[in-house]
Amino acid sequence: MSEEREILTYEMFGTAMRELAQTVIDDYRPDVVLSIARGGLLIGGALGYALGIKNVSVINVEFYTDVDQRLEQPVMLPPTPEAVDLTGMKVLIADDVADTGGTLRLVQEYCAAHVAESRTAVIYEKPHSVITPDYSWRTTDRWIDFPWSNQPPVTPR
Repeated sequence: MSEEREILTYEMFGTAMRELAQTVIDDYRPDVVLSIARGGLLIGGALGYALGIKNVSVINVEFYTDVDQRLEQPVMLPPTPEAVDLTGMKVLIADDVADTGGTLRLVQEYCAAHVAESRTAVIYEKPHSVITPDYSWRTTDRWIDFPWSNQPPVTPR
């Protein structure tokens, strides 16, 4: 991985979401946006607004434990959406980055038996990801500083 970082600002995020949404809607008409928490929460919400989709849901997957440190395998954390809630739907799975691709693959496999179709959308994809997202805004091999996670958590004063 390059020592340089990819910097995403909130202003660039707005541009990225509009451009990503346009790419999606030109090709696919999802019924629901399924956001992968935590990184995909803002992406899923922004895509929901940009695509005019009110049905936005969340699935929580833990993989990263710190900067460039991750578990061996991604793990789904409760509560998970009931598969019956997604039955027959066209789902757009949204996340911030397809780094290893393991998280996206886990969620696609979870949905596979129940949904009519699922596709993936991310802001960034990495060249070494095990899956190629259906839609991405940019490709990078750098570590990415997202505006919502580039500072430590707020602590009591």
